[in-house]
Amino acid sequence: MTDISHQLEWISRLVAFDTTSSKSNLALIEDVETYLGDLGIDSFRVANDDGTKANLYAIVGPDCEGGVVLSGHTDVVPVTGQDWRTDPWEVVEKDGRLYGRGVADMKSFFAIGLSLVPEMLRAGLKRPIIFALSYDEEVGCLGAPRMIAELADKIPSPAAVIVGEPTSMKVIDGHKGIASFRVTVTGYTTHSSQTDRGVSAVEAAAKLIAKISDMRAVRAKNADPSSPFQPPYSSMTVNVVRGGTQLNIMASEAYFEWDLRVVPGDPPHEIIEEFKDFARGVEAEMRAVAAGCRIDVEQMTNAPFLAPSAHNPSADLAKSITGQNATGVVAYAAEAGQFQEAGFSTVLCGPGSIDQAHQPDEFISLEQIGEGAAFLRKLIERMSV
Repeated sequence: MTDISHQLEWISRLVAFDTTSSKSNLALIEDVETYLGDLGIDSFRVANDDGTKANLYAIVGPDCEGGVVLSGHTDVVPVTGQDWRTDPWEVVEKDGRLYGRGVADMKSFFAIGLSLVPEMLRAGLKRPIIFALSYDEEVGCLGAPRMIAELADKIPSPAAVIVGEPTSMKVIDGHKGIASFRVTVTGYTTHSSQTDRGVSAVEAAAKLIAKISDMRAVRAKNADPSSPFQPPYSSMTVNVVRGGTQLNIMASEAYFEWDLRVVPGDPPHEIIEEFKDFARGVEAEMRAVAAGCRIDVEQMTNAPFLAPSAHNPSADLAKSITGQNATGVVAYAAEAGQFQEAGFSTVLCGPGSIDQAHQPDEFISLEQIGEGAAFLRKLIERMSV
């Protein structure tokens, strides 16, 4: 295997920053800014509203059209409640693997890219390589849209976007979209013996949850067997439920959170409206007993799917570098759909396995790091011709 010691140093350097989505990522961003600045490369922040987090993009090479964007999110999921055998913020190498939070999802990808910046400069790039680092991907792809809008407005049109999610270096040209919702149900409290006067928010929530389950079942029954996605339909699940105060008190409030994973071609607004229409019916039943009852549906996140396309220059580029003849799809959501929605040709391709993402003792193999470095070195060669 080619020497990857410099890549391992950068992976350790980035993992050491605790960029859990609930925290700021600015320390990592500042470190990358300083590194690039020392190499004579300007970088540009696109901050959130209160300035506690930021996207960062930087152009390596000439400021011209035809570049390739290397996109990655800086945030990671929490380690709280997970049984780690090592310090998640300190990379440990063992048996051909690196362990640490974010090594697979997805700091290794842009760590490899950053480690190769001196090689990019020495190569004399004829077309630019553009780093695009985002925040808050793990909580609904919230950060990238601002940066994507600025990239579309301020940089010469790139030829391709490569989002380095862990695909085991497979070329992925399709992923599901995601939307998430919080539903708050307000009932009317009475003693549980007076069910004719009260309205249980928990029981109303149960009806709504059953509706979501029914919606999923209908789509599973009518799924297209030729779909490359698994499962081959738009799925929805309720994973958080809270409500009630005591056994003999009719619950005044309940809430639950559900997510929707949409396959390309299935209009998400139709699914959402079907649920809201049902909720309006349940709310009317509740108000027939107590006028103050209500159901509020709050959409928390909404990230579009990445639709496979017969004409995808990013996929063609990635396939030509990897030698693969075909592309695949994945069931998870990523920022690639947001790039595509903004008009960029986009593909997923990065080192590591999604099976390790979000897990205790998250790891990536040294072999995958080597493949990722080889991929980006071949890209540098292409961009230097």
